[in-house]
Amino acid sequence: MGLADDLERLKTLRDQGALTEEEFILAKKRVIDGEPAVGPAFASTNAPRAEPPKKEPSALREFKRSLTDRWIGGVCGGLDNVTGIPAWTWRILFVLLALLHGVGIALYLLLWIFVPLEKLALPAPTVTVPPPPPSVPPAASPPQA
Repeated sequence: MGLADDLERLKTLRDQGALTEEEFILAKKRVIDGEPAVGPAFASTNAPRAEPPKKEPSALREFKRSLTDRWIGGVCGGLDNVTGIPAWTWRILFVLLALLHGVGIALYLLLWIFVPLEKLALPAPTVTVPPPPPSVPPAASPPQA
């Protein structure tokens, strides 16, 4: 069954009253995200609903080059953030590996190229609107003779 068929089936179930609006929205999201279908439309009504397990991001996905702890490209600072091993230790390791036929330099350059830079968390901009200029009273017209 395709995506369109699944969405049409959900709409039909909602129209028949088998799904509440909230259940329809959750089921639609699951279908679109490609998650397995669970809920009253796809299982018995007496079965307890289990929440999907929350996925924790892997260390590899969290690995970003550091903006704050950097000497050259932020690779060692990023490794510090992910592993908890101090950045100076990573720097010494890369220097030692550089002495081994340049492996450290090649590895550092590859990480510098392929690891994304962490995003800078900036505070939300504040917009101040100046007050309107004071209104100038109309000039009195000169008396007519």
